[in-house]
Amino acid sequence: MISIKGLYKKFGELEVLKGIDLEVNNGEVVVIIGPSGSGKTTLLRCLNILEVPTAGTIILEGHKADFSMPLKKKDVDYFKKKSGMVFQHYNLFPHKTALENVMEGPVIVKKEAKEVARKKAGQLLTKVGLSDKFDFYPHQLSGGQQQRVGIARALAMEPKVMLFDEPTSALDPELVGEVLQVMKDLANEGMTMVVVTHEMRFAKDVADVVIFMDDGKVIERDKPSEMFKNPKEERTRQFLNLLL
Repeated sequence: MISIKGLYKKFGELEVLKGIDLEVNNGEVVVIIGPSGSGKTTLLRCLNILEVPTAGTIILEGHKADFSMPLKKKDVDYFKKKSGMVFQHYNLFPHKTALENVMEGPVIVKKEAKEVARKKAGQLLTKVGLSDKFDFYPHQLSGGQQQRVGIARALAMEPKVMLFDEPTSALDPELVGEVLQVMKDLANEGMTMVVVTHEMRFAKDVADVVIFMDDGKVIERDKPSEMFKNPKEERTRQFLNLLL
């Protein structure tokens, strides 16, 4: 599904990713953990080409992007089409209803007929538990509800992989569960997911693979049962001891 080889990313003189190698299989849930500033979000944004890597390659469903040469627009478009991104902050259009927010991508980008997009948006909002919120504007929704609209909006583009960048970090604690439940449901349906999160229980319960990153590198990769009970690297143990 996704193969990352020798991925580097620099911002000026600051090297944020330092040679990442990573494989994500079809239907797999990969959870990335690590301290702030370790490069987790940058890696996720590189997968969606929101940030263009400095060097390395990413292969998504057989389509290769080689960052040693200038990217072609068709490569950027391919990666954006195949991956759905859910951010820390909801980034909904404030002047559009929940239904209109979910419709926007298919109508504008994919040129779907409005009635087709409207029907699909309604199905997706129902899927994330918002069947009674179609006509609500973002300011009328809780943070958890807005984030669920964000997930439905990403799903509306029919991505092959969903990328989640700390999707619960901006939520009040009592709203976290409703968003995590939607993500668990997606995982159970076989959606390929790469999730950056501090929610260790989600990682334990849902992940197929947990990646620990620090200082722009993958320090350790393992099944959650092994990662949380018997981490092999000292740096991983130090990090987990602060959280568990």
